[in-house]
Amino acid sequence: MHVFFSPTYCNTTVAFDTTRKAAAVAASLVDDPIAGVEVHAPAAIYRDELTAIHDAAYVDAVLTGEPRDLASSNELGWDPGLSDAVWASVAGVRDAALAAYRDGSIAGSLSSGLHHAAAGHGRGYCTFNGLVVAAVAAIAAGAERIVVLDLDAHCGGGTAALIRPIPEIEQVDVSVDVFDMYESRGLARLTMCDGRDYLEVVARELDRIETPEAIDLVLYNAGMDPHEQAGGVPGITAATLAERERMVFEWASGNQVPVAWVLAGGYTAGNEGAALDMAGLVALHRETIRAAAAAAGSGSYASDG
Repeated sequence: MHVFFSPTYCNTTVAFDTTRKAAAVAASLVDDPIAGVEVHAPAAIYRDELTAIHDAAYVDAVLTGEPRDLASSNELGWDPGLSDAVWASVAGVRDAALAAYRDGSIAGSLSSGLHHAAAGHGRGYCTFNGLVVAAVAAIAAGAERIVVLDLDAHCGGGTAALIRPIPEIEQVDVSVDVFDMYESRGLARLTMCDGRDYLEVVARELDRIETPEAIDLVLYNAGMDPHEQAGGVPGITAATLAERERMVFEWASGNQVPVAWVLAGGYTAGNEGAALDMAGLVALHRETIRAAAAAAGSGSYASDG
């Protein structure tokens, strides 16, 4: 299973879990490898790939830092390394999507900070919407039906707005926090959950996806922030999220649906009301990688990669 990461993802003085945890997860894969995982640096990404989704003025603001209020609208701040960091992180999502689609299997990127970004500004620690950038790249490669499965704690309102004019992309979103909430309409479906019966809600929403065997690619925003100590709600534990990951990848492999996953949300003590240290957060994100690698190696996918 190809997993995309470059140290550039974190090469910024803007210090927050969104800009730091990818390096910690990557280091864990060196210290404690997960069978079947191969880490690769993404290829370069170009301005026109971002301006296909985002306003040119916003893309240039992130690149240059001016105007500063627009450049820092992600609510993280800005420094000269932030542009390189977020460009590389989005490139990783794109490359994971293309690898999964072309191989008919599973790939991932250690990226986060994606689904709140809108056309003309960032929001909620998200700078560029790499999910939609990646989906558009997959469409250009031949994909005709893409599902964004968003299980981050927060609603994916940025994604929902951006995909509205793109009929090849639909969104299935289960959230436990109202931030970036939107009204379900068109091909974007939002389900709110208070944390009770969380796994049952996720299972129900997977079951509601029509003709899954006809999906060319799932982009899985695999947030760990529903966890009760990672920014989420009481009752959602590490065991809950490990079971969620098993369910998602079992559903995908059972329907032979290619999947490109990303880390998405998850926070350490002092951020978003979280109480975990970085080692605890890394352990949660490794559950996604472990479940994905197990599904990729299960024989359910015919992969040439």
